[in-house]
Amino acid sequence: MASGNTQSPSARAVVEGFKNGLSRQTVLSLGACVHCGMCNDSCHYYLATGDPQMTPAAKTDKVRKLYKRHVDWLGRVAPAWVGGATLRTDEDLQALQDVVYGSCTMCRRCTLSCPFGVDTALIMRTARGLLTAQGFAPEGVKVVSKDQWEIGNQMGVSKEDYLETLDWLQDELRGDVGDPEAMIPIDKEGAHVLFLVNPREIKYAPMSLLAAAKIFYAAGEDWTMPSVGWDNTNFGLFSGDNKLGAHMGKLAYDQARKLGIGKVVISECGHGFRATKWEAPNWAKEDLPFPMESFLETMVEYVNTGRLTLDPTANPRPVTYHDPCNLARSAGITEEPRFLLKRSCLDFREMTPNRQENFCCTGGGGAMSMSEYAQRRLQVARVKADQIRATGAESVATACHNCIDGLSDLIKHYELKVPVRNVCEYVADALVLPAPAIARDALIPTGLRGKRVLVIDDDPDTVVYLTTLFEDQGLDTVSAHNAAEGMTAARTAQPDLITLDISMPGRSGADVFAKLRSDEVLARIPVVIVTGAIDFRELMYRRNVPPPDGYVAKPIDPELLLMTLRKVLEVRHREGVGSGEGAAV
Repeated sequence: MASGNTQSPSARAVVEGFKNGLSRQTVLSLGACVHCGMCNDSCHYYLATGDPQMTPAAKTDKVRKLYKRHVDWLGRVAPAWVGGATLRTDEDLQALQDVVYGSCTMCRRCTLSCPFGVDTALIMRTARGLLTAQGFAPEGVKVVSKDQWEIGNQMGVSKEDYLETLDWLQDELRGDVGDPEAMIPIDKEGAHVLFLVNPREIKYAPMSLLAAAKIFYAAGEDWTMPSVGWDNTNFGLFSGDNKLGAHMGKLAYDQARKLGIGKVVISECGHGFRATKWEAPNWAKEDLPFPMESFLETMVEYVNTGRLTLDPTANPRPVTYHDPCNLARSAGITEEPRFLLKRSCLDFREMTPNRQENFCCTGGGGAMSMSEYAQRRLQVARVKADQIRATGAESVATACHNCIDGLSDLIKHYELKVPVRNVCEYVADALVLPAPAIARDALIPTGLRGKRVLVIDDDPDTVVYLTTLFEDQGLDTVSAHNAAEGMTAARTAQPDLITLDISMPGRSGADVFAKLRSDEVLARIPVVIVTGAIDFRELMYRRNVPPPDGYVAKPIDPELLLMTLRKVLEVRHREGVGSGEGAAV
């Protein structure tokens, strides 16, 4: 930390906030550490790098110096004697930001190893909150927090897009279960269950929400989705902003009270469950009249009461389970997912270690939104990659969309070549239902066939695969193999939709996407990102570039890709964008 007598206004505000705003629990954690080193091997940052500065004690000491200088009685008298120091410059704040945001996912694994129960995550969150209040936070955290404040969800999904997605998924549900009356109810008053989801399920991962809808249908549940307050994620937990945390909680709680529901069920999101059930009621000072539970608990109840019948032969390949930190360590939910997977899959294999001892996916604490720390995150992900590889499993289950993104990135980086899905998707696959009365010949409806799709990808095999897949569905296709060809084809072919790879030689797909969105004519063409690039999320957090209309990861799940195209094309068709002979330009 800097020396001297001058102090920037931001540094002064952080120090004053630290001196006056510490909770009793934070003071105990700051004062109790004796630097015994028992927490060292619990941290994946330290295990992967061997860097002593990555031990939990060394990282929290960057915050503890403030405690020793400004709070501890001896430190106030003789700060140098106890290792106390202060913050003086904005550079000091940036260095502290790198520590508390860039070198800790707040997974709490080290707390289990500490004989004094030092809560490293609490220390990190306290420092994050003070820095965030002064504008010192990763850009992605700022953008996501702004979307939650202004739009009510972390991905900036408009109410119109949200309702259109649910309407589209309702059609999928009816086709899958063979019942033209199957519903995804919205704002149903007096429903027994109000279901809250992660925005990823609306924007990029509809398969898990469709799986949940099938499970509710099979169980005969009286359920509903809210039209507002549906985002169970809460970046107030990650940024240390209690006001944002309270705001997100109140959006859901107010809608639940308005509808008079029986209970709130929270979809598979680790921090979303913790924040919604336990943290946000405290931040919002709410005394809630309804119970809340994880969808994992709900599914276990359905199985135990005979409301669901499962056939494990539907999932014959070996599967392992990753315990999300906020579910296992901070919520005690470890047996429910195993109960469900053992009844939905023929070959379930444990990671070592597991349950509360499991290592973080490396995407926790909001890390998936922090593109500036992506390479460090992937470096330390070696610990989790080794865990997965050792199981010999052919797929990975988890109960958290944040973990799905973190695990997907490390699986690509370390070339493990296994898919990652939520537990509910395995359960939905194993459901024993009557044979569908409705048979869907193709995922692209007749009215949308003939629409033109431009495929931009540098891999010739991928281009052939995608164009064949789309043409089999009755779509017209045009292809381009690099950025320049793609921009030319977008202007000349006037497509109704573009699928775009990110990793291409020369100008990347990210550059193409930004240029498409900045062009007055081409900006109207919907874009679905189809990529194996791990830095895709950087697009989502650019201030000047809106997110793509869809995203499908490589290796490509053809059913998910076709469902995504169908959704985007149907929405644009209803909006009157595109004529069937190419986009209206």
